[in-house]
Amino acid sequence: MYLAIKEMKHAKLRYSLIMFMIVLISYLIFVLTGLAYGLSESNRQAIDSWQADAIVLNSDADSHLSQSVITKNQLAKLKSDDRLAQLGELGVTARDPKGHKKVSSELLGISKNQFIYQQLTTISGRKFNSQHEAVVDKSMYDSGYRLGDEIYLSSDSPAYKIVGFTKDAKLSVAPVIYTSLSDWRDIKFGATSDGQVSAVLLKKNQLNQKADDLDQLTTEEFINKLPGYRAQNLTFGFMIAFLMLITLIIIAIFLYILTMQKLPYFAVLKAQGISTKYLVKNTVGQSILVTVSGVLVGGGITVLTAIGLPPAVPITFNYPLLAGAACLLVVMSVIGALIPARTIVKVDPVSMIGGN
Repeated sequence: MYLAIKEMKHAKLRYSLIMFMIVLISYLIFVLTGLAYGLSESNRQAIDSWQADAIVLNSDADSHLSQSVITKNQLAKLKSDDRLAQLGELGVTARDPKGHKKVSSELLGISKNQFIYQQLTTISGRKFNSQHEAVVDKSMYDSGYRLGDEIYLSSDSPAYKIVGFTKDAKLSVAPVIYTSLSDWRDIKFGATSDGQVSAVLLKKNQLNQKADDLDQLTTEEFINKLPGYRAQNLTFGFMIAFLMLITLIIIAIFLYILTMQKLPYFAVLKAQGISTKYLVKNTVGQSILVTVSGVLVGGGITVLTAIGLPPAVPITFNYPLLAGAACLLVVMSVIGALIPARTIVKVDPVSMIGGN
């Protein structure tokens, strides 16, 4: 490692360029990882907060909550106990009385005597306890809404009073508005309402009785079928994987060029009795030092970026996940360093120096 550090001090510009490339790549990987995790969480936050094991939807809904309607007769066939919770869903645009603040939202109707309401926590205000009251996700605070404000959820609906803010309540990236099932039915069905719901959530993963025209999915199955959820995660995954591969190629190319330039010196060192193993360790050590330094700088820039980003950007940093990405970058650098190391192993001091 002594030789590696001395050489890096001597050729500062060369190794600084390599480190600069690692900084850019690691920064991009960290930001993409944060965006991928943040978007994934924004799709499923509300679902995770329900702590349900399974969800029951209408079989004609193709596993989509927005297309599911479970009738009163179908509900009657389900065994009702404290492990079951009814849920109503409707995409709405929340607006203030003057229409200046509009937020695309997910309206969720829940029952006060079932577990979703009982598990609901507020970070300010309280839970709704009467008609025309709502608990909303804290992101609506960033949009200008405050406790006691009135919101309209449809063109002909009454005003709903915000009585509480909750955190981690987003569904398909949209903020959630919780209200009572009766209020939800009034908005979605109006006078034609007859006890319908969109879904039934279960604390246990099995129903004792179930209508033939209902489908039961585990929570993870339901999440994976959210529109765009898997495609989004796969896209980010491939982008990060390609960046890892690019890191390997960049390090391999830079070190290969440097190794070819230093072949005469390696030949002299071998002739002086320096072992091939030591020279290979020197090359790998340089790669690790450059990569670790670049990753640390990239991580620092990522933290500064996170501080400066507006709340509307769905970026969330999962530090164990970022640590795993950083370790994988170091592994890629070691693999990249082993490629030019083969040249060091094959160098012949006699032929390189010009002896007979």
